[in-house]
Amino acid sequence: MGKKITEQNNFYYLTIALIILLVSSSLDQVLHITWLDKIMQGITLLTFVVCLVSLRFDSGWYRFLISLVFAWVGLIVIKELFAFKQVDVAMLVLMLTFFFGTFKSIMRQILFTGTIDNNKVVGSLALFLLLGLMWAIAYLLILEFSPESFTGLEAKDWGDNFSNAAYFSFVTLTTLGYGDMSPISPVAQVIVYLEAIAGVFYMAIVVASLVGASQNSQENNDG
Repeated sequence: MGKKITEQNNFYYLTIALIILLVSSSLDQVLHITWLDKIMQGITLLTFVVCLVSLRFDSGWYRFLISLVFAWVGLIVIKELFAFKQVDVAMLVLMLTFFFGTFKSIMRQILFTGTIDNNKVVGSLALFLLLGLMWAIAYLLILEFSPESFTGLEAKDWGDNFSNAAYFSFVTLTTLGYGDMSPISPVAQVIVYLEAIAGVFYMAIVVASLVGASQNSQENNDG
């Protein structure tokens, strides 16, 4: 993997950035440092930047995602100056929209298109991580409006709760179902089982895409 982000290695960088975001979010649960929230915001912003640079080859979504990043930075400034509670909801909505845009852009580039290479295989992992992140943010949004929607998942500042929401999301996405966290409200239950369904169908779609692209590549080589 070269130092410069190209169309041949962009998903490597994007996947690494997403993994760093997930790992760093758990540090708050261990270290309990007051200024760690600022570091999390910085790491989140860095993840956005890496996503933007990795997806600059998709010009349609690139401009839209840039506008979301600028809006997110503006909300950070507003939150620091005025401490509006509504800003948290707006930040989560922007993050959800950004990750959805990133997911859609990657999906258009790797599923059922062209030949399969290592970069596209890594890109399919990035798609899976983005699925889990999007649902984690959805759970955080539910907690903002209905704090009693989950057992084992307390309602608190989304930055402090991000790791717990991500843990519950990936446990649900992979249908592990440990049982230490569970939905109570009807809305939360619907969102949870939709994620479980999405996780199962994602694996089927990715396998079908990889097999189909591999067969097409083999047919072209034989021809």
